[in-house]
Amino acid sequence: MVRRAGRIRSGPIGWFGRSSYAGRSVVLCEPVGRSWGGRSGPVSGGFRQDDTYRLVRRYIGRMAPHKAPDASRRSDRSRRAIYDAALALVGENGYRRTTIEGIAARAGVGKQTIYRWWPSKAAVLMEAFLDLAARAAEQAVPEGGAAPQGGGEYGIPDTGDLAADLKLVLRATVDELNDPLMEAPTRALTAEGIVDAKLGAEFIEKLLDPQLALYVTRLRAAQEAGHLRADADPRIALELLIAPLTHRWLLRTLPLTHAYADTIVDYALGGLTPRP
Repeated sequence: MVRRAGRIRSGPIGWFGRSSYAGRSVVLCEPVGRSWGGRSGPVSGGFRQDDTYRLVRRYIGRMAPHKAPDASRRSDRSRRAIYDAALALVGENGYRRTTIEGIAARAGVGKQTIYRWWPSKAAVLMEAFLDLAARAAEQAVPEGGAAPQGGGEYGIPDTGDLAADLKLVLRATVDELNDPLMEAPTRALTAEGIVDAKLGAEFIEKLLDPQLALYVTRLRAAQEAGHLRADADPRIALELLIAPLTHRWLLRTLPLTHAYADTIVDYALGGLTPRP
């Protein structure tokens, strides 16, 4: 900082006042009756503009090189903080009581940052939830399954044993729904999607339908292998597997367990009528 006797004046860098260079504050003062640069005596109207520039150059020459921050890393950190804040708040307060202002405050960012990246609260929460689901899928590949190779999509394992494969996946689903990190935001968004048709449709399109498609793919493979009735509708068949889990979890009728998941698969594949 450059200081000389006088009073601080505001104004552009061409005059005396405060400006910035390379992220540093430059303060110039209007001298009153003091010498500088070989001049002395009272000064009328301050120094000339070229004297000001000389002072600025003298100060800048002493500054260490300034390295600009990595904007992409800063953006990634901010985005992650916003995701975490949004999911935490929707779990604590519900969807309707969660606000952009609250998300920004929890994340430690300005709300203008959020509005620059997302058009609405629903968009923030949906993206945060999709990110959470993706991370959960990467970290909890079912035992016996494998992460996709070459950036491919995850799918239901096909070991040739349909019942075992479905039990494996439903058990993983039970674990995910019982995970506190996933449960609160999932429950909040699911409940809000029931009364908000637009949000519900987006939830189905972006999250639910891609997951259901994995079941359809596995069930069709089972049909081709002769392990499932050829006339069975895979879309209806998958609901026999998923709907009971969702019902018990959403309404909290009874505990959601691995044993329950296994029984659902047995009932769905074997039916309820006695076998001959």
